Amino acid sequence: MAEGNNVLLGILAIILGILLISFPLIGVFAASVITGLGIIFLGIWLIAHSFGTWDINKAISIASLVLGIIGIVVGIGLFGKVIAFSIFAGMMIYLGGFFLIMLGVIDFLSGVGSSPKAKGAIGIIMGILFILIGLYAFNPIYLGSLIGVFLLIQGLFAIFMPAE
Repeated sequence: MAEGNNVLLGILAIILGILLISFPLIGVFAASVITGLGIIFLGIWLIAHSFGTWDINKAISIASLVLGIIGIVVGIGLFGKVIAFSIFAGMMIYLGGFFLIMLGVIDFLSGVGSSPKAKGAIGIIMGILFILIGLYAFNPIYLGSLIGVFLLIQGLFAIFMPAE
């Protein structure tokens, strides 16, 4: 039964991937709404958490309150804003690429572990690829298409890769 679920999820991912490649702004808009709502709810939870911890630790309570307010503001800023979400996604991809490059350099130079030169080189190459993809993620049309390609590849893997 699990194999049938993988095929069904794979077909669904392929259909969504094709739709996102065809209409990329719709996917980016949906992602911005979902992300914005998630951050707003996280901000609300942090504010509620700050009231619950006031008697235990005032510093943690104040930090939770400030983070909650920032979360609500950021969530409202991302909610339904395609350009803001694209900039946010591009910055996160850039940040990931930067960290991959730095970790690759550390692995390459450290000489610790199995094949550190190969792991370091792969980390550097992946970091550069992340940064190149980040260039495209700033454009909402390319970001939607990248998400669609990702879903398409995931769907193909779900259908054709054997379940364990």
